[in-house]
Amino acid sequence: MSIIQATKPRRRTSAIAVFALVIAAASASAQTPAPADQKPSVEVYGFAMLDFGQNFNQINPNWFDTMRLTKLPKSEEQFGKDGSTFASVRQSRLGVRSSTPTALGELKTTFEFELFGTGVDEGQTTFRLRHAYGELGAFGAGQYWSPFMDIDVFPNSLEYWGPTGMVFFRNVQVRWMPIRGDTRLTLALERPGASGDAGVLSDRIELQNVKGRFPAPDLSGEYRMGGKKGYIEVAGILRYMKWDDVLDDQFDLSDSAIGWGINLSSNIKFGSSDTLRLQGVFGEGIQNYMNDSPVDVGIVRNPGNTRTPIRGETIPITGIVAFLDHNWNAKASTAIGYSGQMNDNTEGQTPDSFKNGHYVLGNFLYSPVPNAMVGVELQWGKRENFSDGFTSDATKIQVSFKYNFSAKIGG
Repeated sequence: MSIIQATKPRRRTSAIAVFALVIAAASASAQTPAPADQKPSVEVYGFAMLDFGQNFNQINPNWFDTMRLTKLPKSEEQFGKDGSTFASVRQSRLGVRSSTPTALGELKTTFEFELFGTGVDEGQTTFRLRHAYGELGAFGAGQYWSPFMDIDVFPNSLEYWGPTGMVFFRNVQVRWMPIRGDTRLTLALERPGASGDAGVLSDRIELQNVKGRFPAPDLSGEYRMGGKKGYIEVAGILRYMKWDDVLDDQFDLSDSAIGWGINLSSNIKFGSSDTLRLQGVFGEGIQNYMNDSPVDVGIVRNPGNTRTPIRGETIPITGIVAFLDHNWNAKASTAIGYSGQMNDNTEGQTPDSFKNGHYVLGNFLYSPVPNAMVGVELQWGKRENFSDGFTSDATKIQVSFKYNFSAKIGG
């Protein structure tokens, strides 16, 4: 059984094409007519960042500079012996954003890239699209943060991939924002996608001819109530998945499923120095919206039905995030906290399938001057398999150097 998987964009983009796009967007924005009392603006921004550190245990070598729990070994010495040094600039980023006043409200655009290869570029340092998004008044379209996620929950950390139990997905979408500001409401239709696991029957030819299909877009929304001490946000998602058996034999493995999720999140400020970042998410068949999760649908037996002996079933998941960001002074800060996710695997998944993950980090960051930062971070993660009793731990220390840049024209 296969269901097409929607992930962060995978297509390789050349450096020449990226810079051409940046220049073209900047030129177009700068030449847009504007009211006499306002001016359009364009900003080119980003940062160069080096991550240098030590993996004390094993991890998939394509993910050497992350703490991705699904990429930890699922069996003894799957990725060789413990201990490896890493260095990476894949977090480095380049973006351009513009603002243009119009008769219909502010027109905003964002094009943003980083160097972290995924998909066919997994393990490489190559341009990858983050955002390609435009917004006019209360309407927006393009690739941007899903309303089902809350980017403000992400801690002030050095590790690139982030908390395992966090909803984190940049998706192609059309959105409507009737309420904007500290209190806001957003509704969106998003590009659908999911993944399926044939599990212990993955080698059966009957399942090779089951094709995924998504008849409708994913529907997502968020409502945030803001205040002086932070905010409370509730977000939800509803999705419809189908798979079709295209093999003409004695079986009919076609089926469908509904995926859904509720995401509760908050930032709570304690004075001017501390921010508590919290999130709790639960649902079924929403794994591709999570930061680091396995598949959305698994197989289960269907006793007594010889025509459809197995079915696909959405996998329940729970995720939590709890981090504290503390500012020691104007130049120094610390982030510390925990994130976890728990999957209720289906009976047909293999014993070494990913089930639970635990993620902990603590750091110290220092900015000697504006736009420059150096930091050190200790990270720990743990993977638990479905039913074979195997677990794997990873400990990592990372030192990072970050140099921000920004240049603005107009405004």
